[in-house]
Amino acid sequence: MAPIFRRATKADLPAIIALLADDKLGQGREDAADPPNPAYLAAFAAIAADANQLLAVVEEAGRVIGCLQLSFIPGLSRLGMWRGQIESVRIAADQRGGGLGRQMFEWAIAECRTRGCGLVQLTTDKQRPEARRFYEGLGFIPSHEGMKLAL
Repeated sequence: MAPIFRRATKADLPAIIALLADDKLGQGREDAADPPNPAYLAAFAAIAADANQLLAVVEEAGRVIGCLQLSFIPGLSRLGMWRGQIESVRIAADQRGGGLGRQMFEWAIAECRTRGCGLVQLTTDKQRPEARRFYEGLGFIPSHEGMKLAL
């Protein structure tokens, strides 16, 4: 059965949160309790209400096996070019290495093209060197140094 790529629903939240928590970094910063922490519910409502946000899941045989968030960002630079920002990419541990990640990115990039984006960008945590290699294999180049300030 082929995976289905679709917009996430509120019912998908426990599965998405579990995916976000299922790695070394996520274990320390996510709360996989069920029912979901109210902060996740508020974030989902804000994402769902924003036409420039797309929280997507990949489903197979009724199970959510991947997720990502696309943000469509208008800008003045580069002649007013729109950008697609890919974040929170996760694949279920038992699905990694089988090509699903590549399929997810191909789907996400096609969504960005459909929305008129001229550029797709992402950030990756420096503690995830395997993710960086994966993104470079898809054609992403490390052209900028990302920085964050925790508030």
